Amino acid sequence: MRLVFAGTPEVALPSLDALIASTHEVAAVLTRPPAPAGRGRAPRPSPVHQRADDLGIPVVTAASLRDPAALAPIVDIAPDCCPVVAYGALLPPSALVIPEHGWINLHFSLLPRWRGAAPVQHAIRAGDVDTGTTTFRIDEGLDTGPILRQESTPIGEQETSGELLARLAVSGAALLLATLDALEAGTAHATPQPSEGVTVAPRIDVDDARVDWSESASDIDRLIRSCTPAPGAWTTLRESRVRLGPVQVTDVEDLGAGELRAGKREVLVGTRSAAVRLGEVVAEGKRPMSAADWARGLRLDEAEAFA
Repeated sequence: MRLVFAGTPEVALPSLDALIASTHEVAAVLTRPPAPAGRGRAPRPSPVHQRADDLGIPVVTAASLRDPAALAPIVDIAPDCCPVVAYGALLPPSALVIPEHGWINLHFSLLPRWRGAAPVQHAIRAGDVDTGTTTFRIDEGLDTGPILRQESTPIGEQETSGELLARLAVSGAALLLATLDALEAGTAHATPQPSEGVTVAPRIDVDDARVDWSESASDIDRLIRSCTPAPGAWTTLRESRVRLGPVQVTDVEDLGAGELRAGKREVLVGTRSAAVRLGEVVAEGKRPMSAADWARGLRLDEAEAFA
């Protein structure tokens, strides 16, 4: 089939690479415009844009397809199908009718659970035992279209959102390719999503990533893993922000919520239940370091606590 691939971040690259290596023709790539990045905040093309440029594939950039001028290049290409992986914008009805086989989205959850922008983060934070990938035909709703294929996978007990998303990006690429092959062969069957079990996964911002030490150790562990690497879980000490990497739950129960106990090789923090052992710590303006090294440099008082 003749394809226009729509995607923006690095997580979309395994799917783009799989389609380029397949029997399908990637006639063009649709991605969001260059965005400020790095210390200088200079506009930088998206990872998908860069990969397409490296391979000599035509690139269409658009922040929205509601403008007919932005949609015109897609109309001219006349794709049979438009696979989508984290493009980052809703598609208007005028776009949905262009390809014969529709816009086929690869979503990183088992729909209808976790519709929205951050399904992997919400699955970890909620304590889900498993998740997966779904391909579905996009309609006018938010991740509401009929399902074509699904594949489930367990969530590791210590897995971060970054690790899980990287794993799903690879397995999802194979699922997306199998879906397009089935569409071309006429063997694909779309099934409406059930009305039961719907949950939503809105984008998680920095404020959502603040640790509340009055929660249980397991809740805090899941919060931190769900926000690793982005947006990054954090807390405050001495009115300064401290970013936290994944922690370990212990059986220590004599520390108050947020109370710190620093030893030679570990730093414990109290919660509503058992204490957690800190892993990597990033203080404001500092490089990442082990919690023990951070505590030694800070010279913690016995009564200090995270706020």
